[in-house]
Amino acid sequence: MENVILVVHLILAICLIGVVLLQRSEGGGLGLGGGGGVMTGRQAATALGKLTWAFAIAFLATSITLTIIAAQNSASTSVLDRLGVEAPAEDGSEGDAGDALLPPGSELLPPSTGDAPALPPRAD
Repeated sequence: MENVILVVHLILAICLIGVVLLQRSEGGGLGLGGGGGVMTGRQAATALGKLTWAFAIAFLATSITLTIIAAQNSASTSVLDRLGVEAPAEDGSEGDAGDALLPPGSELLPPSTGDAPALPPRAD
C-alpha cells in the first residue's frame, strides 16, 4: 500500500511541476505564449490554475498519508532494533553512564610541546 501511494505521489509531483511550467508567467519565462487556439487568454489561465490547485491538493493529501503510514510503521520499533545493535543499559544514574561512553579528556586534544602555537602537519 505504501509503495502504491509513493508512486502516485511521485507522479503527482511530476504533473505539478509540468503544469506550473506550462502556465504563462508575467515575465514570459517558460510559459507557452503561443498564438490563438481553442483556449486563449484568461480561459487558459483559469483552466491551468484549477488544474494546479487540484494537483497541489492531491500532492498534499498523499504527503500526509505517507507521513501517517511511516509513523505507524515506526511506532513499535527503533532504528537500533532494525540494525541489531544493543542499546546501552540505563542504570538510573545518567551522569555515570554518559561518562563511561566518552573518551578521557587527555585523548581529545593533541599533545602540546610547549608554549609555541600548533603548526599544521607537514606535507612530506
